[in-house]
Amino acid sequence: KSGLDPGGAWHAWGMACLKAGNLNSAREKFNRCLKPPMDLNQLNHGSRLVQDVIQYLESTVKPVLIADDDYFATLRELEATVRTRSLSLEMMCEGKIQHNSYYQECLFYLHSYGTNLAIISFYMRHDCMREALLHLLNKESPSEVFIEGIFIPSYESGKLHMLENLLETIDPGLESWGVYLIAACKYLQRKNYYHILYELQQFMKDHVRAAMTCIRFFTHGAKSYTELGGKQTWLLKIKDHLKVYLQEVSRSSGRKKMAFTFRKKMSATDVSRHINTVDLQMEVTKFLHQCESSGTSQMTDSSLPTLFGNNNMKMDVACKVILEGKNIEEGFGIAFRVLQDFQLEATEVYSKVAKQLVKQQKYSEIRQLLKCVNESGVAAKNDGDNIILNCLNEFKNIPAEDLDNLIQDMDSDENKIQAYMMCNKLRSAYLVSVRQEKARAVQLVQHVRQLAESSGDDVVKAICAQWL
Repeated sequence: KSGLDPGGAWHAWGMACLKAGNLNSAREKFNRCLKPPMDLNQLNHGSRLVQDVIQYLESTVKPVLIADDDYFATLRELEATVRTRSLSLEMMCEGKIQHNSYYQECLFYLHSYGTNLAIISFYMRHDCMREALLHLLNKESPSEVFIEGIFIPSYESGKLHMLENLLETIDPGLESWGVYLIAACKYLQRKNYYHILYELQQFMKDHVRAAMTCIRFFTHGAKSYTELGGKQTWLLKIKDHLKVYLQEVSRSSGRKKMAFTFRKKMSATDVSRHINTVDLQMEVTKFLHQCESSGTSQMTDSSLPTLFGNNNMKMDVACKVILEGKNIEEGFGIAFRVLQDFQLEATEVYSKVAKQLVKQQKYSEIRQLLKCVNESGVAAKNDGDNIILNCLNEFKNIPAEDLDNLIQDMDSDENKIQAYMMCNKLRSAYLVSVRQEKARAVQLVQHVRQLAESSGDDVVKAICAQWL
């Protein structure tokens, strides 16, 4: 008469029936106020009213009380139980859920009015993980329901191995779990739970991704190559994962193509290339670890370069290896292989090293670097000259004798003239210029005279004028 919503009254009446133990009457009352959710896959446990019912039933462990002694009530109870069972497509788990009517009643309300997450969470609370997994599969619930309802509770309660065993029992190939497992990996990565991630990737036999996680374990947080020296077991694990992957690929290529839909794929060529990178990184690590231990290490960069980074980082590794040995020659071989394997810009690396040597005032080692570059057999004609030209920007800091020695080491007269001009050694530039073929000599001497004029060097200007 007053137009008020009767839902609250029906709910209170239903709860009173539950508390009195009259389960059938309770169902009838709740039917008038509870509604199934619009979206069964929403990430909550359904309406507050349904949660109150479940909470009460779960807290009640006494057997069913029948309000009257008539047989029809017992039959109705039995029919309700059978109907609840049929709603759940999977087998009921053994134990208290199967034998206790109050738990059966919970399942009736959950299947009638609850979300998939609520049903799955109920199973998980009562140690029925298998039923939770089968329900997830049968309803084709999205991966978020798996993460919230099954995966998080499993690892938080230390039951990850149990979950893995069940996943494998239900589907030995794990294909039906692929989308859920990948979602779990992404979740763990977002949370930075890399140890659980690595364990899960090994269970999934996702060897390529497991290798990538090992790379992270190797590089993350290391401040020196001494630290990396202590983490070399991760490099061995990367190699093991990649080798196992290669074996699996070669085994499956002979047979009918296997559908590894969720495991990361990689071509055999790429895998071999990565194994080679790991081998080279092991060599680099041993060498630089040794340098740091013996105290020859000079560079103190804030970032620690490894061969698992981009090309710029790989070039930094090559520079570090050349500079940190007892002499240039000691690390040059390893650095040269890094440059060759990754097809890096060698001249850029050598120039960077030369500039660093100028800063360290190791001018004789620049000459040793040039010797190594020329003997490497792949240097272009002007590579050595270009390395010297690149470090002459710092010429003001280089003593005159060392500067002369460097320029005299150049192959091309044209480059020598250019170097002398850069360093304002105009008399030397003139002396090399006049040795050139006549027409070219005239051009060069004219250029030297102009520079002498603009810098106020009257002596060189007069000599040039006289020769011209």
